[in-house]
Amino acid sequence: MTEELLKERKKMLGELVHDKNYTPMKLKELAMLLNIPRHQREELKQVLDILVSEGKIGVSKKGKYGKPDEFAQAGIFCGHAKGFGFVTVEGQTEDIFIPAEKTMGAMHGDRVQITVDSENTGRRQEGAVVRILEHVNKTVVGYYQKNKSFGFVLPDNQKLSQDIFIPQGMDMGAVTGHKVVAEITDFGGDKKKPEGIIKEIIGHVNDPGTDILSIIKAYGLPEEFPEEVMKQAMWTPDVVDGRELEGRLDLRHLPTVTIDGEDAKDLDDAVTISRENENHYTLGVHIADVTHYVQEDSALDKEALKRGTSVYLVDRVIPMLPHKLSNGICSLNAGTDRLALSCIMEIDGKGNVIGHQIGESVIQVDRRMTYTAVNAIVTDQDPETMEEYRDFCGMFFLMKELAEILREKRRQRGSIDFDFPESKIVLDSKGRPVEIKPYERNAATRIIEDFMLIANETIAEDCFWQELPFVYRTHDIPDSEKMKRLGTFINNFGYTIRTQNGEVHPKELQKLLDKIEGTPEEALISRLTLRSMRQAKYTVVCTGHFGLAANYYTHFTSPIRRYPDLQIHRIIKENLKAGLGEKRVSHYERILPEVAKQCSAMERRADEAERETDKLKKCEYMSRFMGEQFIGAISSVTSWGLYVELPNTVEGLVRVSDLTEDYFVFDEANMELVGELTNIRYKLGQKVIVEVAGTDKLTRTIDFKMIGSPEKTE
Repeated sequence: MTEELLKERKKMLGELVHDKNYTPMKLKELAMLLNIPRHQREELKQVLDILVSEGKIGVSKKGKYGKPDEFAQAGIFCGHAKGFGFVTVEGQTEDIFIPAEKTMGAMHGDRVQITVDSENTGRRQEGAVVRILEHVNKTVVGYYQKNKSFGFVLPDNQKLSQDIFIPQGMDMGAVTGHKVVAEITDFGGDKKKPEGIIKEIIGHVNDPGTDILSIIKAYGLPEEFPEEVMKQAMWTPDVVDGRELEGRLDLRHLPTVTIDGEDAKDLDDAVTISRENENHYTLGVHIADVTHYVQEDSALDKEALKRGTSVYLVDRVIPMLPHKLSNGICSLNAGTDRLALSCIMEIDGKGNVIGHQIGESVIQVDRRMTYTAVNAIVTDQDPETMEEYRDFCGMFFLMKELAEILREKRRQRGSIDFDFPESKIVLDSKGRPVEIKPYERNAATRIIEDFMLIANETIAEDCFWQELPFVYRTHDIPDSEKMKRLGTFINNFGYTIRTQNGEVHPKELQKLLDKIEGTPEEALISRLTLRSMRQAKYTVVCTGHFGLAANYYTHFTSPIRRYPDLQIHRIIKENLKAGLGEKRVSHYERILPEVAKQCSAMERRADEAERETDKLKKCEYMSRFMGEQFIGAISSVTSWGLYVELPNTVEGLVRVSDLTEDYFVFDEANMELVGELTNIRYKLGQKVIVEVAGTDKLTRTIDFKMIGSPEKTE
């Protein structure tokens, strides 16, 4: 069947099924209605299957085809270790619960078709999987367990609840304890386990590096660049050719610095600042001109889009671009000419951008600064550091002054600032964690955040009003039902949030965060507020950024490590040089929706992989302290136990079944565990002493045992 014929038949069948006079029919009935001979019915079924997989039509348990909302809906299955799951249906805010006995063997991530139980009267909708439209997990990474003549792979991903059966002779010689990659050959079903073959032995679970490599394999992260990409990278120059400067703004005379972490090697943003008078600042944000070296549709460009983003794991970086570019000619290294795309903004004393210029430029960074050094100057006013950078101290204090103005302007309009502590995990030469500590933001990190935010907003607004095809960073208004539930929950603590016509303004949420600051319930309410909000994503339509309370926002400032930034640089530069003609506008309008979708998906993949490696190393670190006691704070209370967070950001679970001094009941309204006889209460923010009772690197979990409260031991 040709592509044109397939398209024609899909259109015809789609229109037929959605006709108001149509009633659901089986394949045989449809064939008779359309006068399709018996020998062509297989082609008809293929077209119907495609329409079902796309969610454009539905199919009942009895094999009747009709409108998707008549008896079935398509969605993504999210599995749980206990066998049940949830299905997310596009366009619906509430996930549908699928009991374990009604999953039809669906695995986490599968695209499925479900029916919803209309008779269910519970708080959450329940349904059943009636068809698996697409299996996503072609391979699985896990722990191999060998029996006499066969074996099983226990998936690392806890959302994959079923082990993979490995027949005799299909294990590549793997033994119990090996971490492996298994290819699924039979997905099984309700009463049959999935079956597969071992394709790769990663290493033994106790071998150094196997743990992180397993996560890399599980998330499909690319380990090496293709040969064609590396060849192209090798042809990039090591220095800027003088002929490349023609037509560019020459900004090499401006005092210019980069400010990054000590370990950073891909320096893609530099800043300049001056003040004409007390109420007039000139801020220059200069971003590496990566697109000068990464041409559209080249091998480098295609690989960068495929990766979408650099991935920062605890022991390594998986870059979007080869090091020859990311650490070389594209990195704004001090003392060398570098090509840039600059956004130079005139900002008044209230933080308003009253004028701006966007242009291709050449810059030269004078100093490669670290957050630690700049903070030592602007916060601690450390004499030794100030002497070392005496020619730039005035510049840093001016930066702090402007950053505070910009931050206050964002605060007044309602920008939400979630300030969760991040972890800094220090490894030894063998990849073993030797220290974990909170990584705190300081004045220097905030300066760069504030400057990058205002540049992103300025670029987005400029391109929006020019009506350029573009990639925006958007964050939708929270779902009204989730906000309603959040409001009900915080009422238990005496807090409220105002809504208007079911919608909440970001300023209301920032007010809430201000009120709970320093309270025992701060951690829980902050996390619940964050979970009540939608996920930011890349889109081609400018719908604003709720969390930043910004009407226009994009990602412009990191083209070395994020593809959306690189993509919009290309559009901006092309528009600066000759404008976008009708043909190029059409080109970008065609490709950008897929670019936005791909980059959003790769960003989520990177975030998940980064979280898993952090959990793994925290678990490994705490295994050294078995039986030792620590003081922590209760960070979450659930019906199955309470989570305790230590000062170093490590979190572990005290199971309710291990609280032996009483029988504890979960008080959901007050988020407490209450002892029935003793009235002992465990609540949010409460300081407790716990003992490390167990760690499991396979599940990446830490178990604590409750010892008591610090007050009782004094």
